Amino acid sequence: MSAISTAENQTIAWLFGQPVTEIPQDLFIPPDALTVVLQSFEGPLDLLLYLIRKQNIDVLDIPMLTITEQYLSYIAQMQKHELDLTAEYLLMAAVLIEIKTRLLLPSPPPAEEEEIDPRAELVRRLLAYEQMKLAAAELDALPRAGRDFGWAWLPVEIIAVTQPPQVQVADLTRAWLAILARAQHNRSHHVVKESLSVRAQMTSVLRYLHTHQQCKFTELFGRNDSLAMVVTTFIALLELAKEGLVQINQNSATAPILIQAMSQ
Repeated sequence: MSAISTAENQTIAWLFGQPVTEIPQDLFIPPDALTVVLQSFEGPLDLLLYLIRKQNIDVLDIPMLTITEQYLSYIAQMQKHELDLTAEYLLMAAVLIEIKTRLLLPSPPPAEEEEIDPRAELVRRLLAYEQMKLAAAELDALPRAGRDFGWAWLPVEIIAVTQPPQVQVADLTRAWLAILARAQHNRSHHVVKESLSVRAQMTSVLRYLHTHQQCKFTELFGRNDSLAMVVTTFIALLELAKEGLVQINQNSATAPILIQAMSQ
């Protein structure tokens, strides 16, 4: 049987190949085994807390006589086996002897103020130590880089696609008014019957864009186009944009408006 750890909910020993996670209530650890048990203690508070929890003693009501005798027995065994005793272990032994002595002395006559329990400071230190020990165990159980998992590094090149600014309605309106003003100068007194169709003009615009891929807004309107033709072409362009067949862009506020055919 080999001791591993005394933390709660952990394997404290292995017995015939099986883990033992709880300390039996009737477990007696002989002083000769102290050299093995002390390897898992981190200080006098840890040893004292182990003695209390091993016997299911209430921390708020510690039997100082029993605990002090057991603690001093362990200290004696440490000295017997020539183990290095730190000042903390000896100081805790002195504190336990003092508390036990104060409890054995006759109680003074009751005073107006309530007498302070000599064990109160020791109880406070034990509870604080146990709380920190449990918190440390919870932190240690969290996944840790390098112990439970490793970091994976994958270089990824992110290419930002520059989107041209969208054409505002006001910009398109100004361009349309300029085309319309130019068409006003091409009025003729000759009465000519024109057969105009928005669908036919849409086909004409798409055919032009498939040839040139991209063109300026003004290139869709001929200089000699009549007012009816200009209006029909503009309506055809708006219908194409609505149906997602063309895209209207403008690189800057002062740049010309560009018409581009959308890939199918």
